[in-house]
Amino acid sequence: MCVYTYYNIMRKSKDKRFIRYQMVLYAEEHGKKSAERHFKTTVKTVRKWFRRYELYGYDGLEELSKRPHSSPAGTPEEEKLELVKLKKKYKRLGADQIKEIEKLTISSKTIRKVWREKGVSSRKRRKKHVTKQNLREVKKKFNFLQQVVEDTKDLYDIPEYWPQMTGKRLYKVQYTSRDVTTGMVFLAFADEKSLVYSTLFAEYLNYYLQLYGADLSNTVRQTDNGSEYIGCYNAKEPSSYTRAISSVKGQAHFTIFPGAHRMQADVETVHNLVEFEFYEIETFDNRTDFMNKAYSYQLFFNLQRPNTYKENKTPWQLAIEKNPNLSIDIAKIPPVDLCELLNKKLDFLAKGGYDVSSTPYITHFLVYS
Repeated sequence: MCVYTYYNIMRKSKDKRFIRYQMVLYAEEHGKKSAERHFKTTVKTVRKWFRRYELYGYDGLEELSKRPHSSPAGTPEEEKLELVKLKKKYKRLGADQIKEIEKLTISSKTIRKVWREKGVSSRKRRKKHVTKQNLREVKKKFNFLQQVVEDTKDLYDIPEYWPQMTGKRLYKVQYTSRDVTTGMVFLAFADEKSLVYSTLFAEYLNYYLQLYGADLSNTVRQTDNGSEYIGCYNAKEPSSYTRAISSVKGQAHFTIFPGAHRMQADVETVHNLVEFEFYEIETFDNRTDFMNKAYSYQLFFNLQRPNTYKENKTPWQLAIEKNPNLSIDIAKIPPVDLCELLNKKLDFLAKGGYDVSSTPYITHFLVYS
C-alpha cells in the first residue's frame, strides 16, 4: 500500500495550495480520474479543487474556514452594542470590574471578546515596576490593622478631573489610609498637603476605629518621609502627626527608608485604582456631591469589590475572617473633608462650646475629641 497518498502529503505540507495546484494541472492534461489515481485521492476531491480553481484562481485553493456563518446561541447585536457603551462609560475598567458593578450575567471572557471584535479593547499598559519579592503570604498572616500604610495623592494631574477641580473648586489632594492584610481603605480630602491635615485625619481615624471596637494596641501606621507626616526634616521633636498616632496606647508611627517607595506599594495600588475607577469616570456638581460619591466608592471598595490579589474576596470578608466579632461600621467610616474639619475645630476652640456642623460625623468627632 502506498503511504504517499494525497491526505498524508497534505497533513505535512506547509503550502497546501501548491499540491492542489499540481493536482488541478494534472487533471487538465490527463483527466480527473487519472488525477484521482495519480494523487491517491477521490474524484470528488479532484472535482472540488478543479471547480474552485476555475472560479477563483490560485487563491481559491486555500482551505475555507469551517466556522458557521451564524450562531443562534451567540451574543445578540443589541447586547454587544450595550457592552461597547459600558466600555466607553467606564473607560479603563476591566471586564471583571464592569461585570461586578453592572451585575451582568454574561461572562468576563465573552465581554472581552466582544470588545476585541468592536475595537474598543483597553490599551495594554506598560508594567511600571518589577516585583522583587512577593509578600502576599506574609501579609496574609497579619492581624486586622496590624499594619496600616498611609500616603497622599495629588489630584491635579488627572486630565478628566482637572477641569472639574479648577472650575468647581474641588479638592486637590487625597489622603489615603489602607490596612495591609485586608486592603480596607479610609479616605480624606483637602486643598493641600499639610501636617495639620494629616494630623486631623490621624485623630479622626483614631477616634472612630476605637469607637467601633477596633484593636489598635499593636498597630503600625506607616508613611513616607513627606513633610505632611514628619514636619521639618531636621526637627528634633516628633511631629504632631507622630504624636497623634502615639496618643493611642500601643500604636506607633513608622517611616519608610529614604527611596524605598516599594514599601508603600499597598497604598499606591489604591491610588492607581481610584484614578481610573473613580476620577476618570465620575462628574461632580460641587464638594458635597463629590463627598457623597467618594463615600459611595469607598463603600463599594470595602464591602463589594472583590480583590483578585486577595483570594477574590472583599476587604470586609477578609476582615471578619480574622475577627468575626468586628463591627461593620469600621468599613463604613466615611471620607472626611479636612478643610471643613479644620475650620469647625478652630471655630469650636474659639467659641469654647458646642458647635453645630452640617456633617454629623464631624460634629460628633469635634465634640468628643
